Order: sequence, then structure tokens, then C-alpha cells
Amino acid sequence: MSARGRRHRIVVPVLVAVLLTAITLVAREIDQPDQTDRGFLSPAATGDHGGSRLAASLVQRGVVVQRETDTIRALLATRPGPTTLFVPAPELLHPRTVGYLGLLPDGTRLVLVDPPRRVLAAAGLPLRPAGRRWATRAVPPHGQGSSCPLTEVVPAATAAVARQRYAPTGAPGSVDLCYAAGLARLPGAAESVVVGASDPFRNGRIDEWDNLAFATGLLATSGRVVWLDLDGPAPPPPEPSPAPTRPLPDRDDGTDEPGDPEDLDGGGNGETTPGGRPGGEASGPGGRGTSGEPNPLWSAFPPWFWALLLQLALAALLIAVGRARRLGPPTPEPLPVSVPAAETVLGRGRLYQRAHARESTARVLRSATLARLARRLHLPAEAPPGTVAAAVAAGTGDRPDAIHELLYGDAPRTDRDLLELAGDLDRVAGAAESPPARPVAGAAESLPARPVADPPAPARLPKPRSEGDPR
Repeated sequence: MSARGRRHRIVVPVLVAVLLTAITLVAREIDQPDQTDRGFLSPAATGDHGGSRLAASLVQRGVVVQRETDTIRALLATRPGPTTLFVPAPELLHPRTVGYLGLLPDGTRLVLVDPPRRVLAAAGLPLRPAGRRWATRAVPPHGQGSSCPLTEVVPAATAAVARQRYAPTGAPGSVDLCYAAGLARLPGAAESVVVGASDPFRNGRIDEWDNLAFATGLLATSGRVVWLDLDGPAPPPPEPSPAPTRPLPDRDDGTDEPGDPEDLDGGGNGETTPGGRPGGEASGPGGRGTSGEPNPLWSAFPPWFWALLLQLALAALLIAVGRARRLGPPTPEPLPVSVPAAETVLGRGRLYQRAHARESTARVLRSATLARLARRLHLPAEAPPGTVAAAVAAGTGDRPDAIHELLYGDAPRTDRDLLELAGDLDRVAGAAESPPARPVAGAAESLPARPVADPPAPARLPKPRSEGDPR
């Protein structure tokens, strides 16, 4: 094998391995779940895109986690006292209820995860998306020449927050930007915090970098978290009415209101641990999709399954291309041994003999003899048998019918007949190729008559060396 072929055998597998590794890393980096996916950041979902590990970490720190699946109930649950309202899927909020997010009571912290532009505008937040990366980047909280004022997340030295960046639309200094503008805080009596990536809150990424310290520090400031876990797009509010013009009143008087959680489903304060919900319903993949609709094929498998399937298809395509056409032109190689022509003919003859292929052997011998005679006698390839037999008989002096039987006759029945046929064909071909002798005047009278010699014995195949060859 040449040096080029050896290099191909080494370089091609290495390049394929590097390509597959790069595709795997890129697919992992861009594997971002959608907020409409089942179990996305649900406190009861244990999958990679769920938030059960974050909820468990908050409970271990003594934080009360209250899971709500209705937007109005979650808004009412923020009263009384300081509360953190965690909205991991703002895209699912109904447009008629988004306006209530800007009217939360004092002491409430609103945390939105990657909200779309319409939610920022409807909630009255002076922010706009400033740029989006193709993959989340881990960055420190402090920027160049500026420090992050959120002391609760400063211990998280590096967190995967910078995917969606934000810029203020109001007065300068009204918004605090941290983590390379991937986190924006709007201070006030009821402050709002916008996070540009879901990675720090997801089960599959919470152990990377300092994501766990960032997420727990951001949500554990008030000691109570109202976790809005929407199964899908939120329904419109029960009574369509214009957005309120004043904050929701406190419930210190003890009177019940039509929108209280007790009036909606029959009671319960809604405070649960990450494994349950009010009314005994379960969340996450097990409790979603109770409407009986079949799961689409695309959502029936996780995203990594489709990425793996694509990589396998690409690998199969590369193997097929490599098998179909080798890299570079064919390289001639010397034969390992040299076989004499006589041994090649002998081996082929013995194969014919072992297979008892007398008919095939006779056909090959006759075809070769006819080709030799046609070239010598200048006969066309499509000449009829009668013409060929007459021309050969004229050159050899034999009878035309004997030549026709010799060239176009039946197949030999025995090996002896086959040997005689081979000898006669060789004699006829040799006689036709040798030029006829010109008689000399007076030579017939001066030379004595010679007896006619017997015809030569038919040729025999030589025996192999192992059967009596003395050499």
C-alpha cells in the first residue's frame, strides 16, 4: 500500500470522529427547550427540562414553595407579605392577564424567564431585547467597570445566563444590568427581574457552573415562592374587563372576594412541597395531557433522541460514500508472485477436466481456432460455416465436409475425443497459417518419392509436478 493510502486510512476515521464530536457538542449547546414543552420548568417534573431540583433546593433552605397552575390564583397568592412570583414560561400568559404583572403589591419580586417582547411591553417594563445568542454563555455577574447590585446572586461567580440580552428603554440608571446584560432588574416597591436564559433553573443544567447558587439566591430572598406552572397557553380571565388602574388590595379585613382561590376550587391555601399541588393534582409529564389528545411524534421523544438519530444517519451516509468511491485514483500494485503461462494454462485445463466441461472446452477451442483462421484467410466475422469450411479446406488440402465437422461438429463425449479434437484443430490452424511451398521445376523427377508419414499423435495435457514430474 502506498504512503497516500496509509494516510487516508488514518486521517479519514480521525476526521469522522472529530466531526461527530463537534456535532454532538454543538447539538448539546443549542439544545434549548421551548416554553410550550410539556414539563418545562415545572417544580414536579424530574426530566432534564423540569425544575424539581431547584424546588427541592429551595425547600432545603426553608423556603415555602407554592405551586399554582392558574394565573389569577398566582397573582392573588402574592398577598399578603413579601413574596417572589416565579414565572418560568411568560410566553404562555394570556394577553389580558399580562397587565396585572405590573400591579403587584409592595414587597413582591417578579422573576420572568426569557419573556418575549409582547410580555415586556404589556407588563409595562421599560426593557427591550437587545440581541440573542445561538447558545447560552456562562458569564460573571460583574461587567467591565460596573458591579452587579444584586448581592444575593453575587456569590454565583459564573452562571449560564447570557443568551437573551436586554437594554433599557427608559431613563438611564432605571435598570440594573448584570451577567453581560443577560439579567435585568427594575428596582421599586415591587421589583421585577428578567433572566435571559432558562439554563440556571433546569434540572439538566443546574449543576453546571454556579447555576444552582444563582437560581436559589435569586428566588429565596423573600422566603416564599409562588411558582406559576402552566400546562399550556393560559385561558382568558373569567370576566373580561379592562386592566385594573390600581394595585390589588390587601386582604387584611378577612373578607372573601370572588377571585379568591377558595371560591375557585373549594379551599386550600395552595402551599405545597415540590411533589404536589392543591386539590391533589399532579404536575409534570405525568399530570399533563389529560384532555386525551394523542402525543405528536415529535414531542413523544426528547430532543437528544432526534439529534442522535441525525448523527447516525450522517455517519451512515459518510460510510456509504466511502464505500462507493475510494479517496483518490486506483493505485496499481505489483503481484506477490509470478505464475508462468504454462502453469496458468494447465490450471485452467484441470478446472475444465474436474468439472467434466467437455462441451465448454470444445467451444472455447473452436472459437479460438476460428478467430485465428479468420485473421489468416481474411474472412469476415459473420461468414457462414460453409464459406469458412471451403476456404480452410482450400488452404489445407482437406475435404470441406471434414473441416466443417471439425469446426462446427458435435461436442466430444469422452476426454480422448476432446484431446483428438484439440490436436486436429491445432494442426488445421497451423497448416492454414503456414505459406504453401512453391514447387521447383524438375524437382519432382530428380527427388525420389517419400513415403507418406503418419499423422501426428494428438496432444496430451502435461501432468502436474506432483504426479510424476521428475523436476
